[in-house]
Amino acid sequence: MPQIASPQNQYDLAIAGGGLAGGLVALALAELRPEVNIALIEAETQFGGNHIWSFFESDVAPEHQWLVEPLISRQWDSYDVHFPKYSRSLNNGYRSIESENLDRRLRDKLPAIALKTGQKAEQVSPGLVKLDDGGEISATAVLDVRGGGDLSALEFGWQKFHGQMLRLKEPHGLDRPVIMDATVEQIDGYRFVYCLPFSDREIFVEDTYYSDDNALDIATAQKRIAEYAAMRGWEIVEIIREESGQLPVIYGGDFPAFWEKNAGVDARAGARAALIQPITSYSLPMAVKTAIMIAEMPSITQQTLDKILRDLAIAHWKNGKFYRLLCAFMFLGAEPEKRYKTLEHTYAKNEKLLARFYAGKSTRWDHVNLLTGRPPIAVSRAIPLLLKYK
Repeated sequence: MPQIASPQNQYDLAIAGGGLAGGLVALALAELRPEVNIALIEAETQFGGNHIWSFFESDVAPEHQWLVEPLISRQWDSYDVHFPKYSRSLNNGYRSIESENLDRRLRDKLPAIALKTGQKAEQVSPGLVKLDDGGEISATAVLDVRGGGDLSALEFGWQKFHGQMLRLKEPHGLDRPVIMDATVEQIDGYRFVYCLPFSDREIFVEDTYYSDDNALDIATAQKRIAEYAAMRGWEIVEIIREESGQLPVIYGGDFPAFWEKNAGVDARAGARAALIQPITSYSLPMAVKTAIMIAEMPSITQQTLDKILRDLAIAHWKNGKFYRLLCAFMFLGAEPEKRYKTLEHTYAKNEKLLARFYAGKSTRWDHVNLLTGRPPIAVSRAIPLLLKYK
């Protein structure tokens, strides 16, 4: 059992931000290092907010699956994609986690004194978290996972979405997810519909856009989800839940400047350290890797945590260069209504290549393969982007 934290609000580790990244760090420590006294600080009343996080089976190393398996709401052995030129089924497992599961697991695994909801971390510095109500939490080390922070030094577009969990009158007929249905009308950039069949009559349907701005008209998205359901012949009985989001899709920028603009501590994770998949903005794979890395540290001090996480963020940025180039192709190399062609081109490739692509483990041969064939954008636009973002 985790030990009770010592008095005077003193902890071994204070985690500023109780979303996915912060929650997974807390769970990994509770399992592997139960002697570490944790303060998990979240501004909202529930850890994880209101989200459904998804990931491909190949995104998480087999030896790390234990961390996420208790959180999974639904899993499938394969998934589909639909583009104007073709449809395809791929045999890579897909997993989805509802944020309620993260909240429940944290409350099961950590003592109440470690869980600080309704307390917003206003400022972080080595050894100290200042709360917006004037309170303070001191710790041997502080970890900052409060979200993206100041992104002004980076170049990016937006992935924005609104999703609804629908209960239908009759079975929907899907036995696996549709990760991208890009056969819908292309509006406001690359648009696709995303479907997760949670049961035969319950399905999560999300209207998603890769856009130049983060403006999201929820009423319009709700209308388009209803139209999509009607087109599929689905009669909606009830809307069980809804969620919206706007995520940066980073294709360039000055990473050292980004780091300096978000002062506080170098111990950062999640979007705060740009530890996201550049193409999809999926954050779970790197959140798992970070959590395991922290839990396996022999000694958690501010100095060691700062170094290991800054090094991780720098390495991830360098390794993401090719993926950011593809993002630049999508956002800068094509007219908005033609952006879908970049992923249509990508999804025509080998299944194993695609699994490595999403896991951020593409080989040099994968890079060559992804750039071969009829290009998804005009060569006259591709060459300047290659020169700038290579």
